[in-house]
Amino acid sequence: MDFDYFLSLNSKIEELRLGGLESQFKMIPKERKMITIESIKEANPKKAAVLALFYPDQFNLTHFLLILRASYDGTHAAQIGFPGGKFEENDGNLKITALRETSEEVGIPMERIKMIRKITDTYIPPSNFMVSTFLGLSHHKPLFKTNHEVEEIIEVPLQDLLNDKSVSVQNLTTSYMENIDVPCFHLNNRIVWGATAMMLSEIKDLIKESLL
Repeated sequence: MDFDYFLSLNSKIEELRLGGLESQFKMIPKERKMITIESIKEANPKKAAVLALFYPDQFNLTHFLLILRASYDGTHAAQIGFPGGKFEENDGNLKITALRETSEEVGIPMERIKMIRKITDTYIPPSNFMVSTFLGLSHHKPLFKTNHEVEEIIEVPLQDLLNDKSVSVQNLTTSYMENIDVPCFHLNNRIVWGATAMMLSEIKDLIKESLL
């Protein structure tokens, strides 16, 4: 998708009704136990925020950023996701958390990112985090500078996400189940599943709706 055309959709993207959990739950295995709002409240999840950043490549085609996290002693080590992390009190709000973490992890100055909107929060049971996802854009291709938390930058053409052929099912062993069929996205020859796939599903539905 041409980046200028993507920019022209932003006003609709800002105002459209979100797909919410209906969109996100397209990407969860049928064996996963549905978690109620009441049980989430009882778990008292920690707060975190991530940023889905859109930007043009050298041909003015729209891309978005994913990262491969480095291997470390943590629940989300060596996983593919958006830049982001845990809310800190000094942030003041979760939007700042998403911007700060993006700046720290991939080197994009906060002031060069224009926020578009927030989508539906995503609960991650294994780490007990409630994650707020923000959509943002950079008018220029960023010069990425990663820190120790990031193993690799993954630049995905937006058109690949919008292509229904990118969705498939992969048999995986996860942190909570063994040998199950998990809905996933195939992007840049990578398998993207779990919470990130849930977020991407809602983003995909939102952008597709803006095209109508």
